[in-house]
Amino acid sequence: MQSFMREAPSVNVATSLRELREARGISMRALATRSGLSANALSMIERGRTSPSVSTLYKLADALGVSITAFFGQEDAKKQVIFLKSDERPRMSFTRGVFEGLGGAQFSGRVEPFMLTLESGASSGPRNIVHSGHEFVFCLRGKLEYYVDKEFFQLEAGDSLLFESKLKHRWKNPGSTVTTALVIISGFAEGEQPHAMHWKNGE
Repeated sequence: MQSFMREAPSVNVATSLRELREARGISMRALATRSGLSANALSMIERGRTSPSVSTLYKLADALGVSITAFFGQEDAKKQVIFLKSDERPRMSFTRGVFEGLGGAQFSGRVEPFMLTLESGASSGPRNIVHSGHEFVFCLRGKLEYYVDKEFFQLEAGDSLLFESKLKHRWKNPGSTVTTALVIISGFAEGEQPHAMHWKNGE
């Protein structure tokens, strides 16, 4: 996986998280309370001692009131046309995977495309995800399991899935090889952040 992504510019989650938190005047203790994470776990992430899981990133984005793409530091540069060379798209590492932005953080419209590269066993976490809009998933390689509204879907290379994002969903790589998938979230209400997930309970 690392060789496949080696030329993509990397995003430092620790630095981005600290800058987003401090810019909003939120203490580490307050953010821990809002996100449902322990102060110690949050401190470890901010110091770069541990990589957050996908579910943890979503919780932090929700607690900060931003899209997960805010960690790319490009929230303010909204444009009507976005062109990205393959080696220019930002990537963010999380537990057992890499999230690659495909211009949604800079785009003025209501669509957010991104790429997921997942090691065997990688998942979005045990909690269901619920957000506005619609979600399109295209499996490029490997296997990807999606749970949507009490039903399981097994995607392999070339398979796709489209559903309303208000339905409870989560995903994981159940295979023994690396999985790559294109995900596009669109149609969300103006002013809403599709990556800012709504969680009923903290971890």
